Amino acid sequence: MKPDRKFLRQCACCKEYKDKNELIRITKYNKTGEIILNNNNDVTGRSCYICKNAQCIETALKKKKIELCLKAKTEEKLKEALYTVLKK
Repeated sequence: MKPDRKFLRQCACCKEYKDKNELIRITKYNKTGEIILNNNNDVTGRSCYICKNAQCIETALKKKKIELCLKAKTEEKLKEALYTVLKK
């Protein structure tokens, strides 16, 4: 790993490297298999990151990038939560 990318995370949609504070963390919880927004890093499990912009979120949902990264089906509840993050 290159030294300048040591603490950066990659967006699952646009593949850009950004600081993890600029991204939304989506996690598949180990114990229950539930997919949640996990920006506080309080849940362990398989995770992916997406940019906090409308274009990345819409493309990730259309092309099922989140499902591919997490190896699980996304629910309507997650889609609503992502759109509420955009409105903030």
